[in-house]
Amino acid sequence: MDFSGFYKLPVKDRLAKLREAGKISAEDEKVLLDGDALKMEVADRMVENVVGRFHLPFAVVPGFVVNGKEYVVPMVIEEPSVVAGSANAAKSARESGGFTADADEPIMVGQLQIMNPKSGALAKLEAAKGKIFAKGKEFAVGVERYGGGLKEIRFREVKTSRGKMVLVEFEVDVRDIMGANTVNTIVEGTAPLVQEIIGGTVRLRILSNLAVKRKARAKCTWKKEVIGEAAVEGVLDGYEMAANDVYRCSTHNKGIMNGIDAVAVATGNDWRAVEAGAHSFAALGGYHPLTTYWKDADGNLVGEIELPLAVGTVGGAININPLAQIGQKILGAKSARELSMVMAAVGLAQNFAALRALGMEGISQGHMKLHAKNLAVIAGASTTAEIDKVTEKMKESGVYTVENAKKIFEELKK
Repeated sequence: MDFSGFYKLPVKDRLAKLREAGKISAEDEKVLLDGDALKMEVADRMVENVVGRFHLPFAVVPGFVVNGKEYVVPMVIEEPSVVAGSANAAKSARESGGFTADADEPIMVGQLQIMNPKSGALAKLEAAKGKIFAKGKEFAVGVERYGGGLKEIRFREVKTSRGKMVLVEFEVDVRDIMGANTVNTIVEGTAPLVQEIIGGTVRLRILSNLAVKRKARAKCTWKKEVIGEAAVEGVLDGYEMAANDVYRCSTHNKGIMNGIDAVAVATGNDWRAVEAGAHSFAALGGYHPLTTYWKDADGNLVGEIELPLAVGTVGGAININPLAQIGQKILGAKSARELSMVMAAVGLAQNFAALRALGMEGISQGHMKLHAKNLAVIAGASTTAEIDKVTEKMKESGVYTVENAKKIFEELKK
């Protein structure tokens, strides 16, 4: 399917393209156009104290090639330049075959905390490991039906300012769900038996978002003939700043998550858990960039990313929110692992796009040009013609501020 010029089309024509490509149905199109897609009664069941629903733009990036398969990637985000940057990065990546990616099996870790257990607690637990494992499996029946289940149990002792603590850690293959509820159920269900064996006080029974056993990786080569040698050098210098300065590194990784979070929201995944896992992983051994860049023997730019990505294709909000279901349908991942690979590629693409823009033209020339329409609306423009005229005048002046937008709009009204 040729998506050339997709960004130039009006919304209804973009939807027609997606329908023609088999990404959405006519009913999906109605839902996407319907500001009331998430019904109030459904929202009221999702969280407490509901008083309304909050809307964000739902966009797509066509032409993302990962492991030889072409994806249309859904994104829900309000920040200008993220969608455009990812699209441009994906387009230039296609010249060298796109992105390659892989992912670990979907193993999540749950933790059971016991405070001030009896003496010899670790030895007692090791002796009863088989019994504890069997008890844990009783609560993993649901995920076992899909090929997952409890895989391992570990024990460790920690000395704290409040006394001795024993942690029991459960490794669970959660298959195509994010896995929080499944893991928590296994941990909570096993806690009474563990307490019976070693005494003490049961405290926390919870999944860990540092999903180091569920990482995804992506890699891409951007040809110097496509992006230009100056861009290669600019990206490399920008990366070195992040690798050697924690203040820049924080923003570097935030840029990566701009893309990943947008896909997580569009597919109904827990972007807060994804963020927690990514940044805690980046902090292991000292806070570092989630991406790396270098030049190959031919002078091309090579980029790589690795991070935990605990995401699902079923379960949770995905089963409740009709827009999340459409996001999953548009992307078309057949498994949680496949989804995590695409998301890793998006994170790398977005990071490359940001570094190229920052190292070449600067943030204002790219980001603020895209933000110009928002400034026009803030200035008072309401019709498409007014917004376009204010935007064009701002581009001509090169000054992207609310004050300038207001000045231009007032002049247009004269």
